[in-house]
Amino acid sequence: MLSTPTARLAPLLAALALVLFGLAGPARAQLNLRIGGGAFQPMPIAVTDFSGDPSLGLLVSSVVTNNLRRSGYFVPVEKAKFPESPGFDAVPGFDKWRTAGVQALVTGRVSRDPSGKLKVEFRLWDVTSGQQMTGQQYGADTANARRTGHLISDAVYTKITGLGPWFDSRIAFVDESGSKENRRKRLMVMDQDGANVRALTNGETAVVAPRYSPATQDIAFMTQATGQPPRIQVINLETGSRQAVGKAGSMSTSPRFSPDGRRLVMSVQEGGNADIVVMDLGSKAQTPITNGNAIDTSPTFSPDGSQIVFESDRGGSQQVYVMSATGGNPTRISFGEGSASQPAWSPRGDLIAFTRQRKGGFAICVMKPDGSGERVLTEGFHNEGPTFAPNGQYVLFFRDPGGQGGGKLYMVDITGKVEQPVPTPSYASDPTWSPLLSGK
Repeated sequence: MLSTPTARLAPLLAALALVLFGLAGPARAQLNLRIGGGAFQPMPIAVTDFSGDPSLGLLVSSVVTNNLRRSGYFVPVEKAKFPESPGFDAVPGFDKWRTAGVQALVTGRVSRDPSGKLKVEFRLWDVTSGQQMTGQQYGADTANARRTGHLISDAVYTKITGLGPWFDSRIAFVDESGSKENRRKRLMVMDQDGANVRALTNGETAVVAPRYSPATQDIAFMTQATGQPPRIQVINLETGSRQAVGKAGSMSTSPRFSPDGRRLVMSVQEGGNADIVVMDLGSKAQTPITNGNAIDTSPTFSPDGSQIVFESDRGGSQQVYVMSATGGNPTRISFGEGSASQPAWSPRGDLIAFTRQRKGGFAICVMKPDGSGERVLTEGFHNEGPTFAPNGQYVLFFRDPGGQGGGKLYMVDITGKVEQPVPTPSYASDPTWSPLLSGK
């Protein structure tokens, strides 16, 4: 049985959602960060060591600092340059912080009640206007102290950027160890910053193409035993239960959940063709929605469930198509040089990410759902497997440099200006981003 931290999150980590008033009123001209334009500069921000419990306070504030730095939209100021150490209940000396070049300031406190339960508080200050922008307190047990750092990071990030939250999420991926000729491939899951890694499979069978459910704590993936066709399995992270799905004896690949988590769309190969099939997870009934002399694969639902994007060689080369989720005539939306594959629909519905192969290189690109506005986010020798963050602002993928090495995970924002490595224990591939944990 797997450990079940997800099942315990709701009762153990309840955001009390209390805005902390009293020291300063809401800012009249709130600080904001314009993302995108050619003159974009990350915002200087200071995150002080949280007072109260020394070890846990430092843990939480360090998580906030590292998250904001990794976002690419903030530059945390070094502690050595802090002009003061403001108490949590005191108004900061804003003139000092302005002189130090700080635009936003985060202060906090971690304390315990008589039962040992934690109370984690923070305030976000607009240094320019000298106003408190927001503040909250969270109740948690000690084991979830780190997660409060992700919740605070999301509160700060969303307040300043106006974008949706994403730090309180997880990433599942294929962990690869061993020689290139005999790789052990296990399904693993971790926090979005690389912490709390745990294995979900033991490596006895190879695992590829995991995909998180947008609505439940389930992950669908492909597994293949030696000499056997690949099969799709679904694992529940709360119970550890696993079930095989798809038609026995046929090759089922590329599973993706519907937005409500009740159906899977997949590619089923029989003979020389592969068609897109939708399966109801309750009844196990399967409905083909393509039927032709082509290889149709990598299907993904739109966020509203009304459409499916997939890749197909029906036009002579692998390209991206969109069709109704109930079937019908697909519309090709990828054009230009080279092939296009592995489409992934943004949770916001505004973009589709995909892999473009051309001139011996692999680019991670985005385009609008009608195929217009194609942009390259990052390009190199071998980039594959795009998957969106819960807020649709970042794309996670893996990059394999070739040779005897292996893949590593990276994330890039949709402007292409921010690219960061994502730490994993070993080589890694096939990432998939979870929905927000706080939404579960």
